[in-house]
Amino acid sequence: MMSNVFSPASLRKEDWRLSVAPMMDWTDRHCRYFHRLLSPHARLYTEMVTSAALVRGKQLRLLEHSQQEHPVALQLGGSDPQELAEAARHGAQAGYDEINLNVGCPSDRVQSGRFGACLMREPALVGDCVKAMRDAVSVPVTVKCRIGVDDQDDYADLQHFTETMLQAGVDILVVHARKAWLQGLSPKENREVPPLNYERVYRLKREFSQLVVIVNGGITTVEAVQGHLAHVDGVMLGRAAYHDPYVLAQVEAALYGVPLPSRESVLQHMRPYIEAELARGTALKHICRHLLGLYQGEPGARGFRRTLSEGAHQAGAGWPLIEQAMAPARVAA
Repeated sequence: MMSNVFSPASLRKEDWRLSVAPMMDWTDRHCRYFHRLLSPHARLYTEMVTSAALVRGKQLRLLEHSQQEHPVALQLGGSDPQELAEAARHGAQAGYDEINLNVGCPSDRVQSGRFGACLMREPALVGDCVKAMRDAVSVPVTVKCRIGVDDQDDYADLQHFTETMLQAGVDILVVHARKAWLQGLSPKENREVPPLNYERVYRLKREFSQLVVIVNGGITTVEAVQGHLAHVDGVMLGRAAYHDPYVLAQVEAALYGVPLPSRESVLQHMRPYIEAELARGTALKHICRHLLGLYQGEPGARGFRRTLSEGAHQAGAGWPLIEQAMAPARVAA
């Protein structure tokens, strides 16, 4: 069994230089296909899938993805080592390049299931989960966490958690630089409060130099990405990649020296995918919801959003609607 374990010798830090955060109800397969067109290098993540859904619920359809999405990671939620190991096996067999364990999500439904950020209070259990998953698959097993949770807010707590992860065999740690408040704040409020503490993540990288450390939280611009990369190995974009997805193309161009595509050319490259999905019965609204922010801040953005929002849910809506939505932006240009 141990021969399956991912070898750190094969680890390439640059593979985690840029990634897009797993976001519940957002980063579905349509979103990931769109993000891949914007950034060929970014590492993409699924929204969190519970180990129970895969193992007990046998909902293997949740693993569906396209080959164009790679490199793509499956994010799991759970706290039972053997169940997570089986779920990780399903993910690896489905072709995912990485299995990520979520110990950072603060939502109510996550807490009630004893997974997500509440697990940061139980580093030994998380370590057992990671060990079981690493023994089960040959792809990297990574962890996404917070800098703290509730009153557990000393750097020493994060330090102990990280040491436990290293002992369990974690080579890659994604750290959201905001503490999770599980009591007294809603998940929405926790997006802004308490303040981000990037320095704590930087310190973690300095003290655990052997670890690949990726910072996440509140990063919205090319300049911010470049600034963080002076201190850590990688940057994970969250809501910015959804509300202003073109920032992914801008970061891609800055980090990898590739030409910046026009917004319209990105949409044209979406066309074969959209038409194939429509042919298999997918409603256009399920794809278009991810496109709404493409022209964010640009002339014609409001008309683009309005046309898609009002038309995508109509029966028979297809590619002509997207051509129609691009018209205000073309006129403004």
